[in-house]
This record gives sequence, C-alpha cells and structure tokens, in this order.
Amino acid sequence: MNVEAGKKALRFQFAPIVDKLGYKFNPAEEDVEFLLEAEVTFQRQYGIPYCPCQARTRDRAENMKIVCPCIPFHREHYDAMKRCWCGLFVHKDVTDPSALKQIPPSKFVKRKE
Repeated sequence: MNVEAGKKALRFQFAPIVDKLGYKFNPAEEDVEFLLEAEVTFQRQYGIPYCPCQARTRDRAENMKIVCPCIPFHREHYDAMKRCWCGLFVHKDVTDPSALKQIPPSKFVKRKE
C-alpha cells in the first residue's frame, strides 16, 4: 500500500473512533497530512500506527498506550488540552487549534477520584 492509500485508510479507521470520543481531525490539514504520513511509516515498520510524538519503550503494555488514537489512555489530560499530544485530533468544538497549548505530563494534575 502506498503512503496516500495508507493515510486514507487511517482516516477511515480513526474518524468514527475519535468522533465517539468527542474529537475530530485537526482542521490544520497540513499538520494532519504530516502526522498521518509518520503513522503510515510506523505502521509499515512496526505493524502498528504509533503516535509519532510519543517515544516507544521496550514494554509492550506501555507501548499500547501510544497506539493511535491514544485518546482513551490519556483522556483526562487530552480533554484538559482539548487536543491529543501530537495535535492530530482536537475537541469537536475547536475552531482554532493554534490557540491550544500543550500541558506537559509533569505539569498536568489529575483529578482526584
């Protein structure tokens, strides 16, 4: 499968998943194309579309938390930022993704349950 077909397949696969989570593809199409191309590369290399912005470890269970879309594993953090870490997905209500800021994991405070 070529890169363009791979990006199209990932869009088709991811769209209904993130929609149910309250997210959408980032309206910054150039960013989306770049990130999807990286994911196609990872999928070819590792068999899995890992998030291009997260480091893989030697721990398979931890690596599964960065398989795109990784929103369910980092939901509270991403909801606070209104975007996923790499910015491929943003909350449905976001119209200007450039206004969104990342919150480093070390600065993010989880709610107490």
